[in-house]
Amino acid sequence: MPDLLLELRSEEIPARMQRKAAGDLRKMLTDGLVEAGLTYEAAREYWTPRRLALDIRGLTARSKDIHEEIKGPATSAPEQAVQGFLRKAGLASIAEAHVNSDPKKGDFYVAHISKPGRAAEAIIAELVPGIIRGFPWPKSMRWGPASAKPGSLRWVRPLQSILCTFGPETEEPVVVDFEIDGIRSSNVTYGHRFHAPGEITVRRFDDYVSKLEAAKVVLDADRRKEIILADARNLAFANGLDLVEDEGLLEEVSGLVEWPVVLMGEFEQDFLAIPAEVIRLTIRANQKCFVSRPQGAVEDLSNRFILTANIEAKDGGKEIAYGNGKVVRARLSDALYFWKTDQGDLPDLDQLKASAEKFGLDLKKPLDQRMARLDHLGVTFHAKLGTQGERVERIKKLAEELAPIVGADPALARRAAMLAKADLTTEVVGEFPELQGAMGRKYALLQGEHPSVAAAIEEHYKPQGPSDRVPTDSVSIAVALADKLDTLVGFWAIDEKPTGSKDPYALRRAALGVVRIVVENGIRLPLTPTFESAYEVADYLASKAGGANGSDLLSFFHDRLKVYLRDQGARHDLIDAVITPQSDDLLQIVRRVEALGSFLDSENGKNLLAGTKRAANILAAEEKKKTQVAETVEPALFREDAEKMLFAAVNQAERQAGETIQNEDFSAAMLALSVLREPVDSFFERVLVNDEDQAVRANRLALLARIRAATGKVADFSRIAG
Repeated sequence: MPDLLLELRSEEIPARMQRKAAGDLRKMLTDGLVEAGLTYEAAREYWTPRRLALDIRGLTARSKDIHEEIKGPATSAPEQAVQGFLRKAGLASIAEAHVNSDPKKGDFYVAHISKPGRAAEAIIAELVPGIIRGFPWPKSMRWGPASAKPGSLRWVRPLQSILCTFGPETEEPVVVDFEIDGIRSSNVTYGHRFHAPGEITVRRFDDYVSKLEAAKVVLDADRRKEIILADARNLAFANGLDLVEDEGLLEEVSGLVEWPVVLMGEFEQDFLAIPAEVIRLTIRANQKCFVSRPQGAVEDLSNRFILTANIEAKDGGKEIAYGNGKVVRARLSDALYFWKTDQGDLPDLDQLKASAEKFGLDLKKPLDQRMARLDHLGVTFHAKLGTQGERVERIKKLAEELAPIVGADPALARRAAMLAKADLTTEVVGEFPELQGAMGRKYALLQGEHPSVAAAIEEHYKPQGPSDRVPTDSVSIAVALADKLDTLVGFWAIDEKPTGSKDPYALRRAALGVVRIVVENGIRLPLTPTFESAYEVADYLASKAGGANGSDLLSFFHDRLKVYLRDQGARHDLIDAVITPQSDDLLQIVRRVEALGSFLDSENGKNLLAGTKRAANILAAEEKKKTQVAETVEPALFREDAEKMLFAAVNQAERQAGETIQNEDFSAAMLALSVLREPVDSFFERVLVNDEDQAVRANRLALLARIRAATGKVADFSRIAG
């Protein structure tokens, strides 16, 4: 079977676009080949800063001949239907159609279409130019004299050459010939821009890879990553250091070089006075370099950094390392200035007294000054939700209310909430927004805040995704919940809710954060009164918020809880069986689902489920028919022992389940229901519900209603599959 090799070589492609672009190329071409009637055994994409490549193995040499029969309308059909059939079948006139007869439907038109197969080379030559012209780059450009012409080629960076060969392993492959904007396909590529810029003639993928390697180009991005990581680790170890690994940076750096050469640079020890996070981000953001730490150290960094060059320099990389060091020192000098400035007094201190008095801030402390400035400047949080200062006031009050519920000191929760957003006005966070919270914690510790307050300033943003850890310190929990609940209640009040795939304010993430904090910390937090407290705190929102909003927000939380529980492996039907529109205790819902799942895994659970669903189905069918159902069960109307046994079991189960549910022992509630298993089975074996006597029938239906009510105390069994 023939193989196809395609390479699109250009000027440097931004690293962040390479992986997706290579995947898009593979999908677009393989989809097109399959649609054209070809099949293939395997396809893999490759990329470097200057090329996208595709290796397709076992591609059929020719598409199959197609013989198709298209059934048309009856010969007596109106002209409009006949014309539609001709267009669909691609016939010039009805004379080209055949007439078939059906004993029942009469005569009708049929078109017999035959399409001869096409050579794979012809299909590829037709597909690739269209893919190149319609390629989904996030940003693209035109270049050269042709760019002035309408419809000229656009590409992420100027496209320089196209390599396209096709053929079996046992024969000489052919060049698939096509041209786009003056660039003709060939079997020629070029190596490393500096080390081997000359032409390289290739036949198929295997010699393409080996010849590129000889020309200082490592085609496989994952192999480049392995080379960079291994060499960086070894270089750090050889200098008595450990590499601080960074998967995101490794991915980016592998997209910046075709021939990775790992080098080490350094900066002055004095810069180590800057927090490690700031040093790391400064070097990462500006120079795409890795940092290192002394062997065995956990947080401290060394003054050595590791860079990845794209060239083997004659001096062993000394000048490259020195040049990177100069830039790193300049950036760290800025960072050191920001770090020291944030610990000093603000120049506009006199203007901040009113804000300091309003929040009870101590203007002798740098972080308090920054909070006062945040309020004084009137920085807008949202046009309809007020300023950041107003938001902090709301979070502060709500955190103080939540503190006793989560076991936190209200005073510490209040202080932490008051300082939680203060670092937004610091110089370091202004330069590196991703450090908000982390810098607030450092500055809080420097000015002598309680460790729980400092931790809450950093952790109140968490969790920021399903893989992020949840805060466990009680003060952090109080502030994190207050922050997220204020956001959700506020946006619900102004009717700015997520729609479809759009969630510009990350409200789904905020709700999932509340779910995880509550569930994973085992917190009992009724949401409905909490929403009401949040609305009351936001007085100016209260008029816009109503019961419907609160109910709608609770439903939104139910959806996030379902997502969370499904990710944990819970069955969706068990979740639906437990949740009611009024369920506002997330932890209780989770425990009910766990207990129900364990119960239904048992033999008693499975049998009881079958019996209760049968009872519910009969009852629902009769209720739909408006059949009379007695309001209460009358023992005097029992005719069978099975009825008496079931009635006694239902009374016992209702009583015991009610007591255990009140004590929130849901496993015991399930066990209490298990006494119904045998009486329910016996009832359906020996008793005919639809008795001829209307009073007896109504009484028996009432007994089924009691079964539904008893099991309904634990879950809606009708929603459970099986």
